[in-house]
Amino acid sequence: MLEIKNVTKKYGDKKAIDNVSFTVNDGDIFAFIGHNGAGKTTLIKSIVGIHDFDEGDILIDGKSIKTDPVECKKLMAFVPDNPETYEHMKAIDYVNFICDMYEIDKETREANIKRYAELFEMEDKLNDTIDSYSHGMKQKIVLISALVHNPKILIMDEPFVGLDPKAVHDIKEILNELVKEGKIVFYSTHILDVAEKICSRVAIIKNGKLIKSGDMKDIKGDKSLEKVFLELEER
Repeated sequence: MLEIKNVTKKYGDKKAIDNVSFTVNDGDIFAFIGHNGAGKTTLIKSIVGIHDFDEGDILIDGKSIKTDPVECKKLMAFVPDNPETYEHMKAIDYVNFICDMYEIDKETREANIKRYAELFEMEDKLNDTIDSYSHGMKQKIVLISALVHNPKILIMDEPFVGLDPKAVHDIKEILNELVKEGKIVFYSTHILDVAEKICSRVAIIKNGKLIKSGDMKDIKGDKSLEKVFLELEER
């Protein structure tokens, strides 16, 4: 379970996140949406321990990211909106580096690297240096690195940017597999029709404040998620 409890994050006098609370349960695909600058990435980076925050707490299976960050991070994987890696490294060395950090044994890592490299059609590119990759290929390596250690919670910020249609389809299939195993997928996106189709729950943030949160079917009713979002943005 992921619990956001009265979290506030300030930059000077401005509240980028203003007293936000919601819960993501095991087995949820959870969409986190809002306009550019609404506070989505700030909250995501607080969840994964990149940013500190001023008030409240964030709990991963009951552990606080503030007081027990290492144990929390062991349970998570993060796919940022911009694929940031050590670009001088060969892709296979980078993925193994991630596996080393998560203490993944040889047999498991080899099986998982093989599975995801084949799925994303990257098996013949793993020995190339990452700086030779296109944006989409870099995104695939970040995804492989996130999935290879079988995280309990997968956090993604605009994961489909730069990916080809097959890769997008494959990710959707993987996300469904993860939630069937009782894991959590939490992701931010502007592609609202995809969020509507694959997500069980949703939270909408505006100017740092949570304005709607709940089951997808209850939030959208007989409207599209896009229409609901635009109506809320106009208020």
